[in-house]
This record gives sequence, structure tokens and C-alpha cells, in this order.
Amino acid sequence: MDWKAERDRLMDGMAAHAGNSPATAQGFGALHHAATAPGALDAKTKELIALAIGISKQCVGCIVFHVTACKAAGATRAEFVEMVNVCILMGGGPGYVYGLKAIEAWDALPA
Repeated sequence: MDWKAERDRLMDGMAAHAGNSPATAQGFGALHHAATAPGALDAKTKELIALAIGISKQCVGCIVFHVTACKAAGATRAEFVEMVNVCILMGGGPGYVYGLKAIEAWDALPA
């Protein structure tokens, strides 16, 4: 999979939707920023959790965006792989398949 092309495709689609539905896009953006802001958990931990949920829900878009966010928040590849291992534990075969997709995305996408 071309992860950079997928990221660009998703971003183009989201930008087009935001142009048609700005209140929804702004509301989702505000929710995202509020939920991932440092608090009792730091941003890195929250992004690893978000990515684990994206893997578990088999959401390629979530993988694209949260891999990048995990890197930007300072997650290491070792931390990332351990999170994927927990996804495999909790999600069995689908967790394994989408966890491997996430590792591929980690290796392909910049922070």
C-alpha cells in the first residue's frame, strides 16, 4: 500500500468535506484537539491509544493519521511495536493483520 498516497487522498477528501460542512469539520477538529491534549495522560500515550483503537476497528484512515501523530508525539518504534502486540493479543487475527498494516505505515510515513 502507498501510505503517503492514501494520506494525501484522505486529506483531500476531508478538505473537500470541510468546505461543504465546515461546522462538522470544526467540531470534529475541536474534539480531536481536546481529547489528545496532554492531561493526566501525555499526548504520546493518547496517540498510542488512538492508534490501538484504529487498528482494532480496522480503520486504514485512523492508522494513517495516528501513526504520523504518534511519531510527532515522540513515540519510538519499540513503543509502537509493543502497542501493536497488545492489539494482536486483544484482536486475534484481525489485530495481527491490521497491526502489520500499521507497522508498514510506520515505516513509510514521516512524522
